[in-house]
Amino acid sequence: MEIPKQLIDCLDQNKVQYEILHHAEAVTAQRIAQAEHVKGRHQAKVVMLKSGDQHLIVVLPAVLPADHHIDLEKIEKAIGKPVSLGKESDFKSLFPDSAIGAMPPFGNLYGLPTYVDKHLAEQDYIVFEAGTHTDAIKMSYSDYEKIVKPKVEDLAIKFQPMKGA
Repeated sequence: MEIPKQLIDCLDQNKVQYEILHHAEAVTAQRIAQAEHVKGRHQAKVVMLKSGDQHLIVVLPAVLPADHHIDLEKIEKAIGKPVSLGKESDFKSLFPDSAIGAMPPFGNLYGLPTYVDKHLAEQDYIVFEAGTHTDAIKMSYSDYEKIVKPKVEDLAIKFQPMKGA
């Protein structure tokens, strides 16, 4: 599988700087971050959610702090509707040009609303899978935001340690 043409066309048409990174096949965001030698906070991980019949993309840092987890209640509050984690069979057809699990975080290219966790939005650059399990793209977060126009929200929750633990 190749990098989706519409992704490269979008980046080129918007005249942004980006770098294509090649790595050994990796299927988890943490492994990609290791292969590309980037910190997990810069690795954008796509999480597919479903709200009724609508699909949406949530983009998180690959490695949230150990005491943080994705919070579906915060996401529901952000979009104003109940959500559930998407199943592969639910969204496979939405990304015909991408390997499953390697979808780029560009909901605008697929007609999907895109939400970004505020921790990722604080980074100077991001790295994300480019439609394959062997290619990633590195670009400035500000350019990504300019193109995709995601809704930036606090989408993770910090767990309080139990007393005496």
